[in-house]
Parts: sequence; structure tokens; C-alpha cells
Amino acid sequence: MFHPRRDSGRDSGRILRTLLLPLAAGLALTALPAQSASAASTLTNGGFESDGTGTATPAGWSTYSAAGQNAASFTEAGGRSGSYRLTHWSSSAYKVETYQYLSGLTNGDYTLTAWVRSGGGQKSAYLALKNCGGAEQRTDLPVSSSGWIRIVASVAVTNNQCTISVNSDADAGNWINVDDLTFTKGRTGLAVKGSDVSSLAKSEALGGTYRTSSGTKGDPLAILKSAGQNYARVKVWVNPADGYNNKARVLSLAKRIKAQGMKLLVDFHYSDTWADPGAQSKPTAWAGHSYSQLKTDVYNHTYDVLSALKAQGTTADMVQVGNEINGGMLWDEGSTDNWPQLAGLLNSGYSAVKAVNSSTAVALHLAKGGDLAGTRWWFDNAVANGVKFDVIGLSYYGYWHGSLVDFQTTLDDAASRYGKPVYVAETAYPFRLDSEDTHENIIDLSGELVAGYPASTAGQTAWMKDVASIVEAVPNGRGLGVFYWESTWTAVTGNGWDPADPTSGNGWENQALFGYDDRALPAMEWFRHR
Repeated sequence: MFHPRRDSGRDSGRILRTLLLPLAAGLALTALPAQSASAASTLTNGGFESDGTGTATPAGWSTYSAAGQNAASFTEAGGRSGSYRLTHWSSSAYKVETYQYLSGLTNGDYTLTAWVRSGGGQKSAYLALKNCGGAEQRTDLPVSSSGWIRIVASVAVTNNQCTISVNSDADAGNWINVDDLTFTKGRTGLAVKGSDVSSLAKSEALGGTYRTSSGTKGDPLAILKSAGQNYARVKVWVNPADGYNNKARVLSLAKRIKAQGMKLLVDFHYSDTWADPGAQSKPTAWAGHSYSQLKTDVYNHTYDVLSALKAQGTTADMVQVGNEINGGMLWDEGSTDNWPQLAGLLNSGYSAVKAVNSSTAVALHLAKGGDLAGTRWWFDNAVANGVKFDVIGLSYYGYWHGSLVDFQTTLDDAASRYGKPVYVAETAYPFRLDSEDTHENIIDLSGELVAGYPASTAGQTAWMKDVASIVEAVPNGRGLGVFYWESTWTAVTGNGWDPADPTSGNGWENQALFGYDDRALPAMEWFRHR
């Protein structure tokens, strides 16, 4: 693998690039289109194959740096699909832009697609679409030194022109690679920009408060909606010990969600407590039931909750039949050790959803966001056993589930292999490491973090934007969106992880979307992600 800090021929290449600088250091940004040597209706040299190694200004492109640092932009060997790539790098701090101006465009929506890598650490590193007749559109480069990641940026062209721009504002030694850019008609976007708010009702009942970023106390759902959230996810347990997250509580919260104009995802755990890869315990009321009776239990419970939601005018828009069901659900009868029985339980839930409302989407949810082989194994078995589903949901926590490259590979493969929309059912990232209560946080050590993403408000924001970018880039428009987990679960005494123990604490408050001062955090910006 080539690396811009270790490639051979660095010094001679830098001298050559200095000799080839095509632009005066004082060139104004507003003059870029007029100065461009190439103006065409199609992107030129998007793979940087026309010039070989050491070219500061690739054919069809221009380079600009207010400080005369054009040499920080150059082509070199190590392309993603061809022989060469564009790199931004310098042994000293630098700020540089590599851009291409397109004219004669037919007005309409366009999408820029690019494959990128970044070692991280920059003040900023992003792709931009600007001078297109409207607001500039930017997409940050995810931190990924181990492999290429595909990202997209969409824009509405209204003045028959557009400038495609690669930008770095970086410290010494920071680097990015960019390759295989295309600019085509059409646009991408995320239909789902949501978060899980299952803890909210209990938090508020115990005195939890939520504030805007400026400190004004308010309804957290309204704060999330004003930040751009358009979907809310709510779990439902059968008969939880604390009386929260049951049917009655879900009905009440659903009214508030729909009143904000948001859509609703109902997440059935089919348990009295947490269901996840390590625990899929039956509700106490279903204990000792036969497999046949369990199928009826699943149908009746699903139908009961959803029909009540529909009756009050808050029909569920999406439903998860099971939560993180890597090993199945309702163990042992519904274990993946017995696929025919698991299929029967899942299809019972599917049938109940469709009986209430045929247009409600049914999702199957695994905690395998970066596990290509595991995701294939599970869904291949599901398909072979006739399991019905409309959407694939994957949990992806970068500190547990593999790299961003692994995540993109798994997400793309699932969408293509099964021909279904995909979404991130859960993701989160810490904005700090210390705990606000006495309970140890799930992530509380710097060594547990994802490289390039610090435990800070900026790190949390960057993580969410980069995850959303990868979902948006899923081919054929099959990247549905992202749910953050859990946006409103702040540290409130009594609202701990164990519904049977009011003294239990919360290990996730450092990953909420409201800070220790109860204010909305900057990471909410990702809800505005196109």
C-alpha cells in the first residue's frame, strides 16, 4: 500500500511540482472560473491518469493556495483503480485547493462521487461543490488510512456551471488521497435522519431537563426536530419491571413524536428487558410456551401495539421485528441454531405488521455493521428459510464493529446482495470520557476510541457526519439513513440501564446528544446532512 509519507522520490517530485506551479499566489477565489484552463460540461481526468507522478496541476484541474503552497497538491503513484491519485501533503503546515470548473451544464441536480483516504488531523479536509448557483455543498473526508472510502456530494446547478473542489487546511505531515471522481446527473440524500429516544419519558419523569445549545429549556423532541431530525426510534418491551417502554408508554411518546412532524420506528425487543447479541430472553408471560404458542405471542403482541398506535393516529412508519438478533430471538426456540423456527417467528411478526398497515416497512436488525461475512451468513440463511423483510438495519459502533472501510463494504454488499434499502439502526460516539454519574461508562478510555476521532464535541460531530456520508454513498440510492443511539439518555438518577434496579446507573451519558449541562451538542448538525 502506498502512503504519502513514505513514498519514494519525495524530494525530486517536490522540486518538479514547484517548477510547474501554474497560478499566481495571489489569485482570488472569486476569479477561479475565469482563470481555469479547462471549462467543459463533463469532468476531465477524474482518475488523475493523464499526467503521471509529480504533477502539481493535473490535466483539467487547477491548484490554488493563498500562501503559495501549490506544491502541497500533486499526483503520485498508488491510485485506487488506476496507476495514480491526487494527494495533498507537505512537510510544513499548508492550505491548498485543487479544483475544476465546469461550464455548459444543463441545469438540474448533480452528484459528485469520489474515493478518498485521509490520515486525519487536518483543520479541515473536504470536497466542495460551489459556484453552482446556490449554497456551497461540502462533504468532509472520513479518517481512513487503511483503505479507500467512497463519498458523495450533491448540488442543484441553476446557472449552467459548477466548480468541483478538493480542499485541505492542514498541519505538517497531514495527508489526503483522492481518486476516481465522477460528476453525474441525479442526487443522493438521506431519507432517515433519526435517533432513539426510548429513555426520554422516564428521564423527564425523574426530573431530567433538556436545553437548546444556547441554554433555553425546551421539549427535547422539538430541539431535535429543529436541528433537522425527521425520525424517532422507540423500543417496546412486553412487561418491563419499571413500567416504561411498554405499550402504554410507547403510545404516549408516539403522540409527541408525530406532533413534531417526525416519523416513527417501533423497535420490538420481544422481552421484558434488553434484547441484544448477548441476551434474547423471553418475556415472563411467555415462559414455558411452546414454539407454536410463541409464534402466536409474537403476532398478537406486535399486532396489539401497532393497531393501538394506528387507532390513535400515530401509525408506525417502520418496525424492527427483533433487536440486534445476531443469534436469533426468544431463545432457545428462536435461536439461529434452528433457522426454520426463527424464520417462523420472524414471519409471524412480519405478518402482524402488514395486517395493521401494509405500507409500514419491516426491518431486520443485526449488530454487525463491519462484519461482511457475518452479515452474509445471517441474511443468506434468512433468505434460504423464506424470511420476509423490507429493510436491513445494522448497528455500527466504530469502537466495536470494525473500520469505516469494513462498514462501507458490509453496507454496500448487503444492499446489493439482497436488493434492499439499508440503514444504521444504531451508532454513537463519546463527546467526553468521564462519567457524570457513579456508573462506569461503556467507553471511558482514550485507547478505546476510533483513531482520528477524539472524545470531544468535534470528534462526535465528525464521526456522525462521516458515518452519514458513507450511508448516503450506498449505490443505487439504497442508503436509507441513520439512527443515533441514544440521544436523550442523559445521567438522571433512577434512569439507569436496569429496569428492575432504580439504583443502576447509565454508562452512555457521555455519548448522548445533550451534554452534561443539558444543552444540545454540536453533533446534532449531522441531522442537516443533505
